[in-house]
Amino acid sequence: MITRLSISGYRSLRDIRVELAALSIVTGANGSGKSSLYRALRLLADIAQGRIIQSLALEGGLPSTLWAGPPQFSRGMKAGMQAIEPLVRKAPIGLKLGFSSPEYGYAIDLGLPIPSSSKFRSDPEIKVESLWTGEILGRHNMFAQRNGPSVRLRGKSGEWRQAAQDLAPFDSMMTHCTDPHEAPELLLLRERMRDWRFYDHLRTDSEAPARRRRIGTYTPVLAGDGSDLAAALQTIFEIGDGGSLDETITDAFPGGGIEIDGTDGYLDVLMSQHGLLRPLKISELSDGTLRYLLLTAALLSPQPPALMILNEPETSLHPDLLAPLARLIARAAEHSQIIVVSHASALVSALDAEAVSRRIVLEKALGETVVRDDDPPAWTWPKR
Repeated sequence: MITRLSISGYRSLRDIRVELAALSIVTGANGSGKSSLYRALRLLADIAQGRIIQSLALEGGLPSTLWAGPPQFSRGMKAGMQAIEPLVRKAPIGLKLGFSSPEYGYAIDLGLPIPSSSKFRSDPEIKVESLWTGEILGRHNMFAQRNGPSVRLRGKSGEWRQAAQDLAPFDSMMTHCTDPHEAPELLLLRERMRDWRFYDHLRTDSEAPARRRRIGTYTPVLAGDGSDLAAALQTIFEIGDGGSLDETITDAFPGGGIEIDGTDGYLDVLMSQHGLLRPLKISELSDGTLRYLLLTAALLSPQPPALMILNEPETSLHPDLLAPLARLIARAAEHSQIIVVSHASALVSALDAEAVSRRIVLEKALGETVVRDDDPPAWTWPKR
């Protein structure tokens, strides 16, 4: 389980460090930085997929994503007695992302490229990467280090060996230096990060992918757009916890239930509701009901991930569904670490009641995202 998350220089996240629990609820007012923290987690996942540079390019490039304020605030600035102005920069310009657990930690530092005539001169460069054991990076617990084009790996007996000398600035050691024999920890971490799941684009409009009839195959993991909902629900019935699925639907819709109808390989969701004489097809379901089914399929996955992130899962849901959703999320947190980004007070309060939960309240101060009433955990960034 990830216990510490650290982000520096990304949008409003000038320097933020938070402790995470089995169930973490990130909340705050609009514009407080919730979406930036969510996107930063996505960028971390993109490293393991080998697309961190492309993802930053889609956000407008590194200059567009960097913290736009001064590198630090003086006491006078914070007290309103001094104008906000640039101070002497003590460190190179960069976007830093990192996380750690009691087992391992990882951090990356992306910086501006050396001026050149290349048509790709706006692409950021990976300056530094580090992988270590434990929650805090130290001199003796690092076992993979990338500095510029050079990557070194520490062997079992403590000696360092050169794994790469000319790694491209757009390639991560996470994707190019893994080896099941020489660097099994790096390989294991990469695969765990590739298993992270994000759900934030579960459309429910009339043209939503989930409303289209599709051929079904075993689907232990719901697609990010929910297009394979019927197959995912049937997979839970067949190889997952079908009893929990029935209980979850009954908890949210008393007297209701779902079944999956199959014809010529095509699967359809049928939902019975108390008082109706026939089950409703997925095209007839309300946006809120469909969204709840999508979240149910994601959270009851027969192959739970190490980490799942839900961005504003309350969208389109009736207030009466927020308590059942909280119970569903808490049940899923028994098998996966979950981060929920939400500004729905009813959902946040319901999740707060869970013993394994931790609330992270974000606020804005001088354009910077800060954590309310928080004592940030210790953290050390690798040096360039």
